[in-house]
Amino acid sequence: MTTGTVAIIDYGMGNLRSVQNAITHLGFTSDIVSIPEQLNHYDKIILPGVGAFGQAIECLLRSGMAEGLTLRKNNGAHILGICLGMQLMCKTSEEDGNHQGLGWFDAEVIRLPEMQGLPVPHIGWNGVDIKKDDPIFTNIQSGEDAYFVHSYHVVCNHQEDILASTDYGSEFTSIIQHDNLRGIQFHPEKSQQFGLNLIKNYLEIAC
Repeated sequence: MTTGTVAIIDYGMGNLRSVQNAITHLGFTSDIVSIPEQLNHYDKIILPGVGAFGQAIECLLRSGMAEGLTLRKNNGAHILGICLGMQLMCKTSEEDGNHQGLGWFDAEVIRLPEMQGLPVPHIGWNGVDIKKDDPIFTNIQSGEDAYFVHSYHVVCNHQEDILASTDYGSEFTSIIQHDNLRGIQFHPEKSQQFGLNLIKNYLEIAC
């Protein structure tokens, strides 16, 4: 494995190739990892995700990835959750019942409110308003557009965990951070130069 390579977690639910292609485009290297024991070789880990929360957390638990990821988190690895991956980092989700998440953030995942003229799921481009300085925003301006596909959003119990928010009829949290953990609700790998810059900044954060 090349030093500085990032691990992309394969647990059966994620747009792995899109994320890997973005990383390659930026000039970095990545490995798709499906064996928990292999995580010890990586200081940067991306947890992607597309689909339902309950099925995803079950896959993480059954594969041993939940335990492996938690061990790496506790040992200082920088972990980035994308879309469902961000939601899995939270304590609970109400999607299709009540589910326990990884519990890394003191936060809940709830459904977006139904508002006139604004369909759920939320699909499309919306601005990302930066609320707090972070290395992931290096050379990035507040208000740039990102591509979203989601029906549920994260509600943080600690304001200091919120890095950015987005307005879709009402404000919801679109980027979170706590210690060595970050989560992005939208798809940076599909968000043109803005998203690529976010991924680049994450990959360049010192461990």
